[in-house]
Amino acid sequence: MAGKKKEASLQASVTNQEQWEEMLATKGLTVVDVYQQWCGPCRAVVSLLRKIKNELGDDLLHFATAEADSIDALERYRGKCEPTFLIYAGGELVAVLRGANAPLLQRMILEELSKEKLVLEHGGERKVVKDDGLVNDEEEEEAPQQSENEESITVPVSRSYTVAIIKPDVVAHGKANEIIMKVSTLCADDAATSAVS
Repeated sequence: MAGKKKEASLQASVTNQEQWEEMLATKGLTVVDVYQQWCGPCRAVVSLLRKIKNELGDDLLHFATAEADSIDALERYRGKCEPTFLIYAGGELVAVLRGANAPLLQRMILEELSKEKLVLEHGGERKVVKDDGLVNDEEEEEAPQQSENEESITVPVSRSYTVAIIKPDVVAHGKANEIIMKVSTLCADDAATSAVS
Protein backbone atom coordinates (compact mmCIF):
# COMPACT_ATOMS: atom_id res chain seq x y z
CA MET A 1 0.00 0.00 0.00
CA ALA A 2 1.43 3.33 -1.05
CA GLY A 3 2.00 5.90 1.67
CA LYS A 4 0.09 9.15 1.67
CA LYS A 5 1.93 12.28 0.66
CA LYS A 6 2.35 14.72 3.48
CA GLU A 7 0.15 17.71 2.85
CA ALA A 8 2.08 20.96 2.66
CA SER A 9 1.23 23.27 5.52
CA LEU A 10 -1.29 25.92 4.50
CA GLN A 11 -0.03 28.51 6.99
CA ALA A 12 3.66 29.13 7.60
CA SER A 13 4.42 29.29 11.31
CA VAL A 14 6.26 32.46 12.36
CA THR A 15 7.58 32.24 15.90
CA ASN A 16 10.46 34.74 16.12
CA GLN A 17 11.58 38.15 14.85
CA GLU A 18 13.92 36.70 12.21
CA GLN A 19 11.13 34.57 10.68
CA TRP A 20 8.83 37.62 10.82
CA GLU A 21 11.28 39.69 8.78
CA GLU A 22 11.70 36.83 6.27
CA MET A 23 7.91 36.60 5.96
CA LEU A 24 7.67 40.36 5.28
CA ALA A 25 10.21 39.98 2.46
CA THR A 26 7.97 37.45 0.68
CA LYS A 27 6.72 38.60 -2.71
CA GLY A 28 2.95 38.87 -3.00
CA LEU A 29 0.18 39.05 -0.41
CA THR A 30 0.56 37.45 3.02
CA VAL A 31 -2.38 37.01 5.40
CA VAL A 32 -1.08 36.71 8.96
CA ASP A 33 -3.17 35.31 11.82
CA VAL A 34 -1.70 36.97 14.94
CA TYR A 35 -2.32 34.87 18.05
CA GLN A 36 -1.33 34.53 21.70
CA GLN A 37 0.74 31.56 22.84
CA TRP A 38 -1.90 30.46 25.35
CA CYS A 39 -4.74 30.25 22.82
CA GLY A 40 -3.15 29.41 19.47
CA PRO A 41 -4.16 30.53 15.96
CA CYS A 42 -7.78 30.89 14.87
CA ARG A 43 -8.95 27.45 13.71
CA ALA A 44 -12.35 28.73 12.58
CA VAL A 45 -10.96 30.26 9.37
CA VAL A 46 -8.51 27.53 8.31
CA SER A 47 -11.07 25.83 6.05
CA LEU A 48 -11.88 29.21 4.44
CA LEU A 49 -8.19 29.92 3.82
CA ARG A 50 -7.73 26.44 2.33
CA LYS A 51 -10.76 26.98 0.08
CA ILE A 52 -9.44 30.36 -1.13
CA LYS A 53 -5.96 28.93 -1.79
CA ASN A 54 -7.36 25.90 -3.67
CA GLU A 55 -9.78 27.96 -5.77
CA LEU A 56 -7.25 30.63 -6.70
CA GLY A 57 -4.12 28.49 -6.80
CA ASP A 58 -2.20 31.77 -6.84
CA ASP A 59 1.53 31.72 -6.05
CA LEU A 60 1.31 35.35 -4.87
CA LEU A 61 -1.06 34.42 -2.00
CA HIS A 62 0.53 33.25 1.25
CA PHE A 63 -0.84 32.48 4.71
CA ALA A 64 1.01 32.57 8.02
CA THR A 65 0.41 32.38 11.75
CA ALA A 66 2.45 34.62 14.04
CA GLU A 67 2.84 34.22 17.79
CA ALA A 68 2.66 37.75 19.22
CA ASP A 69 4.38 36.69 22.46
CA SER A 70 7.69 35.87 20.77
CA ILE A 71 7.87 38.48 17.97
CA ASP A 72 9.10 41.94 18.94
CA ALA A 73 7.26 43.66 16.07
CA LEU A 74 3.94 42.32 17.41
CA GLU A 75 4.48 43.40 21.02
CA ARG A 76 1.40 45.64 20.94
CA TYR A 77 -0.81 42.64 20.14
CA ARG A 78 0.17 40.76 23.28
CA GLY A 79 -2.63 40.11 25.73
CA LYS A 80 -5.40 40.67 23.18
CA CYS A 81 -7.61 37.62 22.82
CA GLU A 82 -9.52 38.71 19.69
CA PRO A 83 -8.54 37.01 16.41
CA THR A 84 -6.49 39.51 14.40
CA PHE A 85 -5.59 39.16 10.73
CA LEU A 86 -2.90 41.40 9.28
CA ILE A 87 -2.61 41.53 5.50
CA TYR A 88 0.83 42.46 4.17
CA ALA A 89 1.86 43.24 0.60
CA GLY A 90 5.48 43.92 -0.26
CA GLY A 91 6.33 44.04 3.44
CA GLU A 92 3.78 46.79 4.11
CA LEU A 93 0.55 46.51 6.09
CA VAL A 94 -2.37 47.03 3.69
CA ALA A 95 -5.36 45.74 5.71
CA VAL A 96 -6.35 44.66 9.22
CA LEU A 97 -9.31 42.59 10.37
CA ARG A 98 -10.24 41.94 13.98
CA GLY A 99 -12.57 39.04 14.66
CA ALA A 100 -13.26 35.85 12.74
CA ASN A 101 -15.62 37.34 10.14
CA ALA A 102 -15.15 34.82 7.30
CA PRO A 103 -17.09 36.65 4.53
CA LEU A 104 -15.29 39.92 5.24
CA LEU A 105 -11.90 38.19 5.45
CA GLN A 106 -12.50 36.48 2.11
CA ARG A 107 -13.55 39.76 0.47
CA MET A 108 -10.51 41.57 1.90
CA ILE A 109 -8.13 38.86 0.69
CA LEU A 110 -9.56 38.88 -2.84
CA GLU A 111 -9.54 42.70 -3.04
CA GLU A 112 -6.02 43.07 -1.68
CA LEU A 113 -4.71 40.28 -3.93
CA SER A 114 -6.11 41.98 -7.03
CA LYS A 115 -4.60 45.31 -5.87
CA GLU A 116 -1.22 43.65 -5.30
CA LYS A 117 -1.28 42.10 -8.78
CA LEU A 118 -1.89 45.58 -10.24
CA VAL A 119 1.00 46.98 -8.21
CA LEU A 120 3.36 44.22 -9.35
CA GLU A 121 2.28 44.34 -13.01
CA HIS A 122 1.89 48.10 -13.49
CA GLY A 123 4.08 49.53 -10.73
CA GLY A 124 1.31 51.35 -8.85
CA GLU A 125 1.48 52.38 -5.20
CA ARG A 126 0.16 50.35 -2.30
CA LYS A 127 -2.30 51.94 0.09
CA VAL A 128 -0.55 51.40 3.41
CA VAL A 129 -2.62 51.41 6.61
CA LYS A 130 -1.51 52.03 10.19
CA ASP A 131 -2.91 49.72 12.83
CA ASP A 132 -3.36 51.06 16.36
CA GLY A 133 -1.88 47.83 17.66
CA LEU A 134 1.45 48.55 15.95
CA VAL A 135 1.87 52.23 16.91
CA ASN A 136 5.19 52.92 18.67
CA ASP A 137 5.45 54.87 21.93
CA GLU A 138 7.06 57.81 20.09
CA GLU A 139 4.18 57.94 17.61
CA GLU A 140 1.71 57.85 20.51
CA GLU A 141 3.37 60.94 22.00
CA GLU A 142 3.15 62.76 18.65
CA ALA A 143 -0.50 61.88 18.09
CA PRO A 144 -1.98 64.18 20.80
CA GLN A 145 -0.01 67.15 19.43
CA GLN A 146 -1.47 66.58 15.98
CA SER A 147 -5.01 66.10 17.24
CA GLU A 148 -4.97 69.37 19.25
CA ASN A 149 -5.05 71.29 15.97
CA GLU A 150 -7.87 69.18 14.57
CA GLU A 151 -11.48 69.75 15.55
CA SER A 152 -13.11 66.85 17.35
CA ILE A 153 -16.51 65.81 16.07
CA THR A 154 -18.80 64.01 18.47
CA VAL A 155 -21.83 62.24 17.11
CA PRO A 156 -24.59 62.24 19.73
CA VAL A 157 -26.34 58.99 20.46
CA SER A 158 -30.07 59.50 20.12
CA ARG A 159 -31.05 56.72 22.46
CA SER A 160 -29.38 53.98 24.44
CA TYR A 161 -30.86 50.62 25.28
CA THR A 162 -30.34 48.13 28.08
CA VAL A 163 -31.04 44.49 27.44
CA ALA A 164 -31.69 42.08 30.30
CA ILE A 165 -32.49 38.40 30.15
CA ILE A 166 -34.81 37.38 32.94
CA LYS A 167 -34.82 33.68 33.76
CA PRO A 168 -38.16 31.83 33.55
CA ASP A 169 -38.03 30.80 37.22
CA VAL A 170 -37.78 34.48 38.25
CA VAL A 171 -40.82 35.30 36.10
CA ALA A 172 -42.70 32.35 37.64
CA HIS A 173 -42.01 33.74 41.13
CA GLY A 174 -43.39 37.15 40.10
CA LYS A 175 -40.11 39.05 40.48
CA ALA A 176 -39.76 40.20 36.84
CA ASN A 177 -41.35 43.63 37.47
CA GLU A 178 -39.04 44.20 40.45
CA ILE A 179 -35.98 43.54 38.24
CA ILE A 180 -37.31 45.78 35.46
CA MET A 181 -37.87 48.63 37.93
CA LYS A 182 -34.37 48.21 39.38
CA VAL A 183 -32.74 48.25 35.91
CA SER A 184 -34.85 51.27 34.90
CA THR A 185 -33.75 53.14 38.03
CA LEU A 186 -30.08 52.31 37.45
CA CYS A 187 -30.28 53.41 33.81
CA ALA A 188 -32.02 56.66 34.77
CA ASP A 189 -29.30 57.34 37.39
CA ASP A 190 -26.56 56.68 34.79
CA ALA A 191 -28.27 58.98 32.26
CA ALA A 192 -28.56 61.77 34.85
CA THR A 193 -24.90 61.37 35.83
CA SER A 194 -23.81 61.47 32.15
CA ALA A 195 -25.88 64.59 31.49
CA VAL A 196 -24.30 66.42 34.44
CA SER A 197 -20.68 65.61 33.50
